[in-house]
Amino acid sequence: MKGKIVVSVLSIILVVGVAIGVVVVVHHHKLLKRGLSPQAKAVINFCTATDYLEACDKTLGTLNSTDPKEYIAHAILAAQDAVKKHFNLFESTAIVVNNNNNSRTKMALDDCRDMMDLAVQSLQASYSEVGDAQLHTMGDRINDLRTWLSAVISYQQSCLDGFDHDPTHKSSIQDEATFTDATQLTANALAIVTKLQEILSNLGLHLNNIPNASSPSRRLLLSSHHHHLYYPQWFSASDRKLLGRIDNGNLRPDAVVAKDGSGHFKTIAAALAAAPKNSPRRHTIYVKAGIYDEYITVDKKTTNILMYGDGPRKTIVTGHKNYVDGTSTWQSATFSAIGDGFIARSMGFQNTAGPQKHQAVALRVQSDKSAFFNCRMDGYQDTLYNQANRQFFRNCVISGTVDFIFGDGPTIIQNSLIIVRRPLDGQSCTVTAQGKTVANENSGTVIQNCRIVPEQKLFADRFNIKTYLGRPWKKFSTTVVMESMLADFIQAEGWLAWQGEYFQDTLYYAEYNNRGPGSNLDRRVNWKGYHKIDKTTAQRFTVQAFLNARDNWLPTLGIPYISGFKF
Repeated sequence: MKGKIVVSVLSIILVVGVAIGVVVVVHHHKLLKRGLSPQAKAVINFCTATDYLEACDKTLGTLNSTDPKEYIAHAILAAQDAVKKHFNLFESTAIVVNNNNNSRTKMALDDCRDMMDLAVQSLQASYSEVGDAQLHTMGDRINDLRTWLSAVISYQQSCLDGFDHDPTHKSSIQDEATFTDATQLTANALAIVTKLQEILSNLGLHLNNIPNASSPSRRLLLSSHHHHLYYPQWFSASDRKLLGRIDNGNLRPDAVVAKDGSGHFKTIAAALAAAPKNSPRRHTIYVKAGIYDEYITVDKKTTNILMYGDGPRKTIVTGHKNYVDGTSTWQSATFSAIGDGFIARSMGFQNTAGPQKHQAVALRVQSDKSAFFNCRMDGYQDTLYNQANRQFFRNCVISGTVDFIFGDGPTIIQNSLIIVRRPLDGQSCTVTAQGKTVANENSGTVIQNCRIVPEQKLFADRFNIKTYLGRPWKKFSTTVVMESMLADFIQAEGWLAWQGEYFQDTLYYAEYNNRGPGSNLDRRVNWKGYHKIDKTTAQRFTVQAFLNARDNWLPTLGIPYISGFKF
């Protein structure tokens, strides 16, 4: 999957696009000085905010409206239509591949069809969100829209990554006009949403309720002495009771899974199959202690699932699919959470393929507003795939070797133990490999108040086997480690280049207020994209700012969390 940096036709397209963009911007600024119709001014203001100006002109130039909402909606609708056309490409290509009996490429195509379907769903949700909002309240919707549009970009890139083993097919996909249209129009829609306040200001309009990361609500800050013992005071009474009943064993779940037949179902898959679809209410599934050798997918229609077990070392979902034996990275996951609002508590997820099998995912997450509390994810390479959408991990254990926390979702891992395992001979270990490909995405991985330590089997050789906090998988790779304890085996440079000097100027890596012998910043990399940040800047990466969890999902989950800083 991540094999991987190829100078492609897409790179040439991007360079040409930038050159064309400069010309169009200059042309637009000249036109703005003349007397133009309100419609023309609107098109110019919206399009100058985008990355692909020519595509934007073609998309919005035909609108005969002065309503900014119509321009936002039309940009999203154009991206949706382009992704659907791109989806049709995989349908036709699959026939050829099936006839050639290329199993790995066929699997990549299957993955792409699934991901394009998820991309269309995210675009449909975005389009509906704009339609349901009043213009002056769009500020409340920006984080949702940026999340869902960023997910579309993640799916597009993940689809392409699936063909790393087959450069011919990868190049042919990149050469397709449908691919160019889908990626450019999605990036344009994301840019419009990201810069909406500036666009509207240029048109003499303003948004209400724009979240201000630098001025967090004081009521959200938890006591540094009690954040690990108590829920925030603003949790509802019903949420506290729900979690209290789970903690006390007094909750009556909707379904019970038990291997010995003492529950409603013997398998997790059977319990999920019987769960309501597209449910607005929480559906609870209790999985009794046992090792469940199952490959589980909480599909897109199975929403608002709360699944809990008897502990991460007692209730374990296990598998061993891997890349070496012919399974794509995407399909190697033992457990895949896709349906929105998924919560897991007191469970273990593992992939036992071993380091010699390379990419082997234990847990893949695309569920928006998902949370994992007191869970364990064990694997080697690519253990936790936080692919897309907002994710929160608290009081978890995550173990692995190479890139074992990777993906492109807005993700915060808090108060957790991160264990680096012994890799194959000759390998180095990298904790993260974040996959942000477009600058306007709101994605990134934040590790806060965690401990990063070696496993016992690595301890004796921890100074001989190099371990780094991360390496940049994609151009705008974004990772922040703050308020965490870094053991002595973390290399003095801190971060590793990706197979050469790629992305060091465009990535965003940052550290703030870490502790432990591995936290010394004196010899860290001197990349342009690496930052030693202060508290004001670090505020952007707290739960309330980065996940926009202030007024919606985390408060209702009943999971304690640090909304600001621990120290």
